[in-house]
Amino acid sequence: MTTRIPPRSGIAFPLLAGQSLTVIDPEGTQVSDMVAYALGDTGEVISNGRTFDYEETILLTTGAFLWSNRSRKMLEIEHDDVGRHDFLLTPCSHDTFTHFYPDKPVHRGCFGNLAAALAPYGIGPDQIPTAFNIFMNVPVSPTGKIEVLPPLSRAGDTIRMRAQCDLLIGLTACSAYASNGGSFKPIDFIVSDD
Repeated sequence: MTTRIPPRSGIAFPLLAGQSLTVIDPEGTQVSDMVAYALGDTGEVISNGRTFDYEETILLTTGAFLWSNRSRKMLEIEHDDVGRHDFLLTPCSHDTFTHFYPDKPVHRGCFGNLAAALAPYGIGPDQIPTAFNIFMNVPVSPTGKIEVLPPLSRAGDTIRMRAQCDLLIGLTACSAYASNGGSFKPIDFIVSDD
């Protein structure tokens, strides 16, 4: 069954070991921020630093694992239509909007949406890590400068990940202007046992 995350919102849900999570960009050019915690022990959380270290790349796609801060594999990327995601930038927030978009209405962003979705599980804002920003296009120049460009995802593009342990997932339809090419669209996802 496909679940839709409305534009500029977020959700949290369990993903058990062996289950797959397919994230779908139904309309194209839309980012989804994802965080993961060990189910029942939220001190263990997805880690961009451990992932970059063990995977030896910042370009994570099919065949790569996403690792925890305790050096445990959390998710394996099994299929990836796009091949371009970001794991450098923190979820957009109220402060992101005041910093980068001072002429636009302030929004609580993915950080606020994740905080609200994760609160029922006892996770506070300070426990939200750098997200795996699905479909986000953040090239890094040879000098180290980063740029946020519109996602390369087209309508119907997907990424499928398999849980390596029992997880709590936080997932959004991103709220930042630059990340999504200036518009806001929904994100769909499917949790499957096969």
